[in-house]
Amino acid sequence: MASSDISVDIRPDFNSLDHFPRMRYIATDRPWLKLYGIRVQSMPPFRSLSCKPDPALIHHCLPDELLLEIFTRMNPYTLGRAACVCRKWKYTARNPALWRAACLKTWQRSGTEANCMMVWSLYDSSWRRMWLQRPRIRIDGLYVSRNTYIHTGVTEWQFKKTVNVVCYYRYLRFFPSGKFLYKISPDNIKDAVKCMHFRASKADCVFKGDYILSEDGQIEMALLYPGHRYTLVRMRLRLRGTTIGANNRLDVLKILTTGVNATELKNWTGSILELVEGWEEDETHDPDVPAVSHSRGLSPFVFVPFEEADTSVLNLPVEKMDYYVPG
Repeated sequence: MASSDISVDIRPDFNSLDHFPRMRYIATDRPWLKLYGIRVQSMPPFRSLSCKPDPALIHHCLPDELLLEIFTRMNPYTLGRAACVCRKWKYTARNPALWRAACLKTWQRSGTEANCMMVWSLYDSSWRRMWLQRPRIRIDGLYVSRNTYIHTGVTEWQFKKTVNVVCYYRYLRFFPSGKFLYKISPDNIKDAVKCMHFRASKADCVFKGDYILSEDGQIEMALLYPGHRYTLVRMRLRLRGTTIGANNRLDVLKILTTGVNATELKNWTGSILELVEGWEEDETHDPDVPAVSHSRGLSPFVFVPFEEADTSVLNLPVEKMDYYVPG
């Protein structure tokens, strides 16, 4: 029997598929698709110290132009980690255009012209050296100060006098615009990081202030506590790092609280930091709120990136870590 003598109906029965449940599929995020249609910048080929061809498969599949385009979308800290992979990536990560963009974004308040003059005169025209050596405040996380103190209880009836270890945190988040957010809370970092933004409600007790960073690493800050009587908080911090370019510590030099005249504050249109410029440390403009220099809760601030907020050691309770040495 020839094959042409047999006819089989292979048309699918579409009506029989109606009994299957309808499902909603979530498309997989493919960030590399955003690179299509972008004019990439050409770069000189990588020259190895040896004459042998590069055996790495990724270097044969990924052109140098696309590698540079991927590096431009990394933050400087991720770029530093990528430079440790191999010599080719280290060569690509040293491209001045990458570090120039990072420096101009970090010190945008100084202006492009001022930053260019500074990198030529102080850092031998190296944007990467400027990024490592010039003091800068990190904006990709929170600065956290963990403070503890002993609180003695009260003897009642047959109970003995108790002694409690109290732990609370100071949180700081900085922005390139010269604003910062401040919060004092007993909550851990993984809980407090959720409300450290400008859309926080009044119940979150997140306050906004102004800051300025000098070239010697000192930070002047000022914020206003609203309430029945306005209270002004002034802080002076010193920026440092455990390694070169880390900028992951803030030493508390002074914390002052003082009073502000409501009429003076109502007529003021500038920033809070400009309002207190030139004030003495013991100066107050409200006799009901005296100027006080605080001597407690001055533990150094430790920087915690956003991606490490849930796993930071600072989340440990008091019974597991009664005291923390920031280093």
